[in-house]
Amino acid sequence: MLLLTIETSCDETAAAIVRDGRTVLSSVVSTQIATHAEYGGVVPEIASRKHLETISLVVQETLKSAGMEFTDIEGVAVTQGPGLAGALLVGIATAKAIAWACRVPLVGVNHIESHLLAPFLEGPVEFPFLALAVSGGHTHLYQVDGIGRYRTLGQTLDDAAGEAFDKVAKLVGLPYPGGVAIDRLAAKGDPAAVPLPRPLLHDGGFNFSFSGLKTAVLNRLQKHPDDREGTALENLCASFQAAVCDVLVCKTAAALESTGLRRLVVAGGVACNSRLRSEMNSLSSRMGVELHIPSPSLCADNAAMLGVAGDYYLVNGVTSGFELDALPVWPLDAISERLDIRGV
Repeated sequence: MLLLTIETSCDETAAAIVRDGRTVLSSVVSTQIATHAEYGGVVPEIASRKHLETISLVVQETLKSAGMEFTDIEGVAVTQGPGLAGALLVGIATAKAIAWACRVPLVGVNHIESHLLAPFLEGPVEFPFLALAVSGGHTHLYQVDGIGRYRTLGQTLDDAAGEAFDKVAKLVGLPYPGGVAIDRLAAKGDPAAVPLPRPLLHDGGFNFSFSGLKTAVLNRLQKHPDDREGTALENLCASFQAAVCDVLVCKTAAALESTGLRRLVVAGGVACNSRLRSEMNSLSSRMGVELHIPSPSLCADNAAMLGVAGDYYLVNGVTSGFELDALPVWPLDAISERLDIRGV
């Protein structure tokens, strides 16, 4: 199947052509980072307008890059949620129009599900596996028994890890997106220089909490305002990044031990973080676990990652129809009931 995929859940307008749910023939991403940088974060209304301005151009460029025409498309998959309602609706409306005009089936795909399955575009991954979804809006641990079969083991109780990176970056005067800026400065700093808490590290569960860590950084800055500059800033960034990664790695290790799973997927925008990638590789070696972390281009929001689930659902006769609507909140646990894929 030649599948056109469309992603507009937040501030990236993206489209891709994926063959048989595994081979990416083209992938185009138009970012809005420069637009939102002056506001220090994504402004939903502006994001929606930017999607409207660029979605047609992105789809056309995707087809051109793959050497294809609309008549070659055999199915359309689009991000249905979770995400910003207005942004999602732009992609969904576009996908409906293309599916109707081309007379091909349409399916809505979960954004987080797409992240978890992104490694399949770079090589085979066997089920079941443990998955850590870590991004600006999500920090969850899942047991993945198959496409459409997910069980939540733990989740953040407040801020997601990526959200904490962005908020701390703003506190110290770094530009948006904060995670990239902190990672860059942290490479020059001492991760042990500033004592910071590791929330819920030893609570025995798999949930996360990063709000208190963010507050600890704020309290530190109030006592040491010079930490916003020079070597002190590098040390603070390195220490904050180390605290976040320690929690993510420790909770993941505990979940692996509890479930007995021998394969691990780490996905989402924060999976681009250099320290997290390094520590997850160390964890994999230490525990003898097979690790899959997508390339950075597949960790950040993109449309190609929708191809894995989208192809699977359409091949198995699971479609959404033109009544498809945005789901700003859509837990992975609810996928099987909504799509009626329990028997697939």
